[in-house]
Amino acid sequence: MNRKLQSMLSLCQRAGKIVTGEDTVEINIKNGNVLFVIIAGDASENTRNKFVNKCKYYNIEYCICYSKEELSSCIGKYNRSVYGIVDKNFADKIRLELSDIM
Repeated sequence: MNRKLQSMLSLCQRAGKIVTGEDTVEINIKNGNVLFVIIAGDASENTRNKFVNKCKYYNIEYCICYSKEELSSCIGKYNRSVYGIVDKNFADKIRLELSDIM
């Protein structure tokens, strides 16, 4: 994971523009708050399928990348599999950083 993405996720957390955890992200997707979803590559198959299907249904871009540990360490919350970005500017910049692996 590059430093720019790490910094952006950390800043996003400090600004309160990211939601984490399966239940919280799912609720925010249904409410229309989430603009971009990051799913950890080592999330369970059930979790991956659930959020890929939700993202497709609600027409939300997503990326399956990195490990839970790598992503969690950026935001200071551990053992999180799913991340929802709720701010347009952060979503656009994070999407741009992840464009090479999407």
